[in-house]
Amino acid sequence: MKAPRFSYVRPASLTEALNLLAEKGPEARLLAGGQSLLAALAFRLSDPQVLIDISKLPELTGVTRVGDKIRIGAGTTHSALGRDALIASAVPLIAQAIPHIAHPAIRNRGTIGGSLAYADPAAELPACVVALEADLVARSKTGERRIKAADFFTGLFSTALEPGEILTALEVPVASASDRCALVEVARRSGDYAMAGVALKATLAGDRIIAIRPVFFGLGDAPVLAHGAAQALTGGPPTGERIAAAKAALATDLDPPGDQHGGPEMKRHLAGVVLERAIARMTNSEARAA
Repeated sequence: MKAPRFSYVRPASLTEALNLLAEKGPEARLLAGGQSLLAALAFRLSDPQVLIDISKLPELTGVTRVGDKIRIGAGTTHSALGRDALIASAVPLIAQAIPHIAHPAIRNRGTIGGSLAYADPAAELPACVVALEADLVARSKTGERRIKAADFFTGLFSTALEPGEILTALEVPVASASDRCALVEVARRSGDYAMAGVALKATLAGDRIIAIRPVFFGLGDAPVLAHGAAQALTGGPPTGERIAAAKAALATDLDPPGDQHGGPEMKRHLAGVVLERAIARMTNSEARAA
């Protein structure tokens, strides 16, 4: 199929982009990496009157440290994140996620802001930012606001972004020496969306888990923080008994829909598999913050 007719404009600044978005309203769509939007246009799943291309705005790219947080521009591509030394050392969970995202051609064009704003429940980065307790920065003509990642994803392909807002950046706490992380997923083929996956961040004291955030993807209509599993793992080392209790808690933490890959019980089984693998991986030296 072919995309519907639309107008195209490339603003020279973020201010111009915000003015255009406010002017055009619901008739406009933002074009960043375009890896999801262009496919939606081709299948006539989206019918905007105008595309506002924000892919070249310098205000939206780059990785910097600001105090105890890492600020990532929403227009930063996946491949740029995968090459960034600051991401590797200070936000290793995102560094782990990048190789799982589709294929190199997609990673070269796709952006972290596009992934978060699209809010695909099977995508890796939304789960990562919830696990990391990131703040997402949204800007409109009237000002800027920060949204907790846990509050940003409101349902299937839906977010807390309001009309006229552009996701401009995210701010992630710098990992400490006691932090550990892991991302594990199960997919049919390399580059496919995950049938089940978990992004996990934990704080350890010796071998004892004092805090942990296991966030599942591909198992609901948004990233799911598994509170029961976290409670079962907190307060001691990740023994077989604690891991078994955490896996059992997933029966109430998760309510996955069936899909072409299998039913809810199979999905819960896969959730337990990826959780156990992630716990094992986070104890390895590679999962430690540099």
